[in-house]
Amino acid sequence: MKHTKAAVVTAILSLALALVGAPAQAATKPFWTPDAMRAAVPMDSLVAAPKITPKDVAKGPSAVIRSIPNGGGAWTGGGKVTQTAGRVFFLFNGQKASCSGDAVTSANGSVVVTAGHCVKYQGTWHTQWVFVPGYNNGNAPYGQWAAKTTLTTPQWEAGEDINYDVGMAVVSPLNSQRLTDVVGAQGIAFNQPKNQNMYTFGYPAASPYDGTKLIYCSGSTFTDFLLTKDHGMNCNMTGGSSGGPWFLSFNEATGTGVQASVNSFGYNFLPGYMFGPYFGADAQNLYNRAQAA
Repeated sequence: MKHTKAAVVTAILSLALALVGAPAQAATKPFWTPDAMRAAVPMDSLVAAPKITPKDVAKGPSAVIRSIPNGGGAWTGGGKVTQTAGRVFFLFNGQKASCSGDAVTSANGSVVVTAGHCVKYQGTWHTQWVFVPGYNNGNAPYGQWAAKTTLTTPQWEAGEDINYDVGMAVVSPLNSQRLTDVVGAQGIAFNQPKNQNMYTFGYPAASPYDGTKLIYCSGSTFTDFLLTKDHGMNCNMTGGSSGGPWFLSFNEATGTGVQASVNSFGYNFLPGYMFGPYFGADAQNLYNRAQAA
């Protein structure tokens, strides 16, 4: 039953998976040129998902969702988030695709947090994976950071259970510097209370967005009452935003917060809402593996 539920939710992902690119530093022309990054598409553009209606899923309590966000707007507040958040590029079965990610504090100074489907999907680990912090319309102001390893939770790796759609990458040094020494880092926390106010960021690349700008939503969150135990928020981000950070205690003036989830999926019969996995013990174990790698 667990695998069936995960398969149904995966089939209705409306926030895209995204994949990355090639070594950031090479003597020859880099794989992820500005044109290649602009050409990368959200993963949901590459996977034909069947149409699912509310009648096809288990019925949850008839709850009224109340969430009043500032949503779907370009982030103009500046601050550290404009450096720590970025786009993720990779190849999924040979196709150029994109997600979002965020640099967090870590012992090795090299951890990027993203969604599980942004490192592995349908049994395939993505290749040519790079993180581009502060991405700006094909430009990489802080460089391209190639992953030396990508990881995910045991539940996502084994059965792509949407409740554990968390991925992380450990990136190699660039010009002899570590990632967070260059762009800074956001905090990260686990096992936090649910139903709090949060901010979420990402680089949606599916219409009406084009992946060129950092977009955000903010407001109260609720707990999904349909198929998952995920956080939910009223937010109209689209494919490509997957893997972007959800923050608690976000300070608009400094652009800093404590990351406690990532953009994961949306139901196709519930437009305007986005969901992200709860960062519990399994996400914490993943983080400990990543920062020790």
